[in-house]
Amino acid sequence: MPHPGCRPVGRCSADRSERAVSLKFKLEAISKLARSFSQKPRLSLQVLRNLEESVRGSVYSGAWPCGADRQPNPEKADEHSIDSANPLREYFDSHKTGRGIWKWNHYFEIYHRHFSKFMGREVHVVEVGIFSGGSLDMWKEYFGPRCHVYGIDIEPACKTYEDERTRIFVGDQSDRAFWKDFRNQVRSVDILIDDGGHLPEQQIATLEEMLPHLRPGGVYLCEDIHNLHNPFAAYVGGLVNGINAVHKEGVPTGFQSDIHSVHLYPYVAVIEKNECPRKELIAPRHGTEWQPFL
Repeated sequence: MPHPGCRPVGRCSADRSERAVSLKFKLEAISKLARSFSQKPRLSLQVLRNLEESVRGSVYSGAWPCGADRQPNPEKADEHSIDSANPLREYFDSHKTGRGIWKWNHYFEIYHRHFSKFMGREVHVVEVGIFSGGSLDMWKEYFGPRCHVYGIDIEPACKTYEDERTRIFVGDQSDRAFWKDFRNQVRSVDILIDDGGHLPEQQIATLEEMLPHLRPGGVYLCEDIHNLHNPFAAYVGGLVNGINAVHKEGVPTGFQSDIHSVHLYPYVAVIEKNECPRKELIAPRHGTEWQPFL
């Protein structure tokens, strides 16, 4: 029996291991920060200037009171009724056997909000991370007979899901050479759904390689962006800065010209492209009566 106040040897070893892991992450963070300053010093300083507000927003959202005891708007139906007209939700709820589909419940409203414009049209859908293959059939049912699906997975056995409207590509989503080859084979993409490895570098590589490749009006959606201070969420925050940038008066940046909007939901980020390039960002005045100080 160990002496009072002393910890077992096993516990000491575990503590040392935990400290080593913690030190490793701290050193990696310092290295990333130093690399950022050396490569982009001005942008890095701007991010640091806004650090206080970023922390303040995190604290505010974390302290938000629980809304479970609040009364819903009596004029609105409950969440299940609102979602009952969603074909994706209906498909998922009725899918009891066959290839598995594993989704967070609130994803179906997000899908339908951003994907419904493609229903019945010729649409080319890429899904990264296809697991048991059930969602491949769900997309084809939802979009209709003119839908073409391209599944991507690192597991070669997923090739078995191929059919006349489904092509399967086996590869690593963090491999930019893989994406180059994919783009050469699949010239048209309207929707990309990233449900792959969920590691930030995988998600960033996929976005950077495929967002420019999406056709005008295309939709990029990344799932399962979990936990506080997620590096990919921080990356998306940098994209939001690009949306808000002021380049020249009335003249959009290249990013603003092509990108319509960035949407954030619990665990999900959605980026929509413009149907036509945005030519200007102007704020005209209409009217004849103005306050003298304006």
